Amino acid sequence: MSNTPHFFWLKLCQIPGLGALRLKTLSEAFSWNDKVDTDVLENLTRQFPGAIRHKVLSVITQKDLGLDSNLEKWLAWQETDGCHLVSLPEPDYPALLRLLPDPPAVLFLKGNLELLTRPQIAMVGSRNPTAQGGEDAFAFARSLSKGGFTITSGLAKGIDSAAHRGALKDLGGTIAVMGTGIDVIYPACNRELAEKITGSGLLVSELPLGTAPKASNFPKRNRIISGLALGTLVVEASIRSGSLITARLANEQNREVFALPGSIHNPQARGCHHLIKQGAKLVESVDDLFIELPALMQLYQQLEPLDKTERAVDTPAHQKAPTSAIPESAKPGTDRNLEEVSNRSTLILEAVDFHPTHPDQVVARTGLPVAEVQAMLMQLEIEGLIRSENGGVQRLQAV
Repeated sequence: MSNTPHFFWLKLCQIPGLGALRLKTLSEAFSWNDKVDTDVLENLTRQFPGAIRHKVLSVITQKDLGLDSNLEKWLAWQETDGCHLVSLPEPDYPALLRLLPDPPAVLFLKGNLELLTRPQIAMVGSRNPTAQGGEDAFAFARSLSKGGFTITSGLAKGIDSAAHRGALKDLGGTIAVMGTGIDVIYPACNRELAEKITGSGLLVSELPLGTAPKASNFPKRNRIISGLALGTLVVEASIRSGSLITARLANEQNREVFALPGSIHNPQARGCHHLIKQGAKLVESVDDLFIELPALMQLYQQLEPLDKTERAVDTPAHQKAPTSAIPESAKPGTDRNLEEVSNRSTLILEAVDFHPTHPDQVVARTGLPVAEVQAMLMQLEIEGLIRSENGGVQRLQAV
């Protein structure tokens, strides 16, 4: 295991002073599969302070590979059932999360790893919601989940818990991003919920195993919640709620922010009203979200897994010319893009039967990526060509 990306990145994460920005620089300009050239690495790490540069070079050139007790425990943990480690340079790393300026270098994951490849909507809100707020979170999460979206939240009490439960109601997918080590359930009252999530959903943490709850860890967690998702829906939040931090981060990450309005007499609605005044999209029904999401999906569908073989390792990331996340030929409005979308839409519609068809069957029949199939099924349902039925989709019109 000492030559795996997990090993190197776990070692690098332990270097004091080597923060997320520097780790991203390394991931963008250096591939573990290439032969290590000390001169290239010296140039790459020249911006790092001397002590950090020396330690990085020692780890990467395998001069300092001593395993400490923590590293042994982490590497052994990923060998247990349902447990995974995903490091920043790996193709399995979530594409949207990689766009952040400070993405987590390593993710500890437990549950259904496939959910990371599916389009996600984040849902956050008060830890002490009104009864109506909890019901709204549950209902919106359930409907969005049935529409093909994975619901991402923070495993907190209140709105987070209601969102996770709503997504799980019809065996939908949900991701819980934790502000503790993945083996430390917080709050403890959500232990049973966390166990259910590992059954069909996914637990996510960037923090080492055994990390206890600490106030400073939760804002960092929030950037992952919003960073994994196409957009963030705030259901109920006071004006000082931590959910507004998540909404701000989503806005800074160029993701959509949605908010449910509430009574002017409800202090838990004031945070949502503040967001709406600041430009968040007012949401009264799930349809309001579905209207916005197809455009967002176009970006998501163009994000491809990282191909490390095409990177030039001798060019530091900060010296590279910026590139668009969407290829010019695939941007909305081009004839080529419209034709490709139409062809894929027809292919997917033909794979749906006139009786309930599970989305996995559509994926198998078309050979298209799961995320693309989920997005197109949602679009076909909006257009009235199919409908959700008994855990699957059913065609309503002929091609």
